[in-house]
Amino acid sequence: MFFYQILKSFTEKEKKLAIISLSIFLLSSILWIANFINTNTVAVPAESSNYTEGVIGQPKFINPVIANSDIDRDLSRILYSSLADLMDHYTIADDGKTWDVFLKSDLLWSDNSPLTSDDVVFTVETIQDSEARSPLFTTWQGIIVNRISELEIEFNLRNPYAFFPDNLNELKIIPKHIFGNIPAANLKLSGYNLEPVGSGPYKYSNYSLRKDGFITQYTFTINPEYSGKKPFIKNISINFYQGQDELINAFNSRKIDGFGNLNPINADKIKISHKITELKMPRYYAIFINQNTNEALKDINVRNALNISIDKNKLINDIFNGKAEIVNQPITSTIDGFDSQVGVVNFSTENASELLEKNGWKLNPDTAIREKKVGKNIIKLELQLIVPQIQFLTDTAEKIKTDWEKIGVKLEIIKLNPSDITEDVIKSRNYQMLLFGNILRNNPDIFSFWHSSEKFYPGLNLSLYQNKEVDDLIESIRKEVDPEKRKISVQKLQTTITSDTPALFLFSPYYLYVSNKNFGGLDGKVLITPSDRFNNINEWYLQTSRALK
Repeated sequence: MFFYQILKSFTEKEKKLAIISLSIFLLSSILWIANFINTNTVAVPAESSNYTEGVIGQPKFINPVIANSDIDRDLSRILYSSLADLMDHYTIADDGKTWDVFLKSDLLWSDNSPLTSDDVVFTVETIQDSEARSPLFTTWQGIIVNRISELEIEFNLRNPYAFFPDNLNELKIIPKHIFGNIPAANLKLSGYNLEPVGSGPYKYSNYSLRKDGFITQYTFTINPEYSGKKPFIKNISINFYQGQDELINAFNSRKIDGFGNLNPINADKIKISHKITELKMPRYYAIFINQNTNEALKDINVRNALNISIDKNKLINDIFNGKAEIVNQPITSTIDGFDSQVGVVNFSTENASELLEKNGWKLNPDTAIREKKVGKNIIKLELQLIVPQIQFLTDTAEKIKTDWEKIGVKLEIIKLNPSDITEDVIKSRNYQMLLFGNILRNNPDIFSFWHSSEKFYPGLNLSLYQNKEVDDLIESIRKEVDPEKRKISVQKLQTTITSDTPALFLFSPYYLYVSNKNFGGLDGKVLITPSDRFNNINEWYLQTSRALK
């Protein structure tokens, strides 16, 4: 009332000035408050209700011991905890072979049953049982596991292994009280593979089934017995589709909130407001060379010329819309010890042609193919490349064929079903060159891919590469626990392998996750497999609030 009387006594000009001054004061106050909030607080994830992700395929065994598809591994990540999540700490014996793992106390399964060392021992022994046919069988062979107490487990390794913590992080524990009385051979018959009891951040709620047997949705709720940080999102649903077009349509119609593994060429099909999170994976694709099957491929100058004449930048731009990175060596950029300068070459068909010419590979004007006389034989640069019938790989092969034609190399591309390549071609090592991918574990242990003992099946040394110095480096890296000493060996390993050119390294595609713009919690993560996006699902969020710094 007092201020009203004062304002009433003002002249019209004074009233206008007073109103302007008051407005400026209020605006300044608002701006000051806003600046104070922005300066002294930070956005933090807040609780929200529901999130629905879409995936392609159908679940069969939601059990991390026998999961053999991306779908099964996806759901297992949501429902089961890894041993690393469940443990309090571990100790290592001086010989590097004995690891003692100590569990957190009072751990529970989602059905309130105690989770103890018995469950850990049971899980490992089930994996090691050949009757269970676990995909993890090879990883855990030769490791002896013993129960020391309810909370302590002892692992005995044949040889010291510096990266054993990665094994612990990847090992998802299954409940002995659920599966313990089932013969390992019958594990896949258990109904608990579709209605799991786990110890992860979420627990099974229900699933929906069409009359024809197609599972349309799984629903999970927060697991109150989870030993880690409580998730921000209350309910998680997974909807199932038959292809990426159907998946994208579901996102466009807002039936789902997000999905992963977007093919970059389909990005323009997404019509609603969204964001794409680019995640790196320790994987790469390369052309692996079997020098034993073609005389020309034994010539390192030929291999180097082939390498120089591949336009990797064009491959990434044309095939992945830029959503990939160039790879020049057998270690990816996500791995400690990676040296970005190793193996780098400048694309140049002119330099490649000059290298071949200088080393006796002359261009036949009638065939436009280079050839060289070795003894009494004429060797032509006519090569074969086996490629899985996967669109981005066949596209890659066609573009490389065009590049190589420019330097006088004729390439025959043989496209085969991926399963045929795995079952027949790789087993027999019957190929001149093979376009294929290697998936690493985000550590520099590349024994399976480059040690000479892995030259033949079931080893994955697809170039049949043999180098004593490389073998020694790989073996020392596996044992070395000092990160700085190990890094020196890793850098030397990269240089030695690339200097021999046993393969033509190409690219590492990003994993693309599509979501609503308010989704967060995945940025900056490195995935070993697509299912690893769920390893930190308890950090996913849809809303934020302000908190003091």
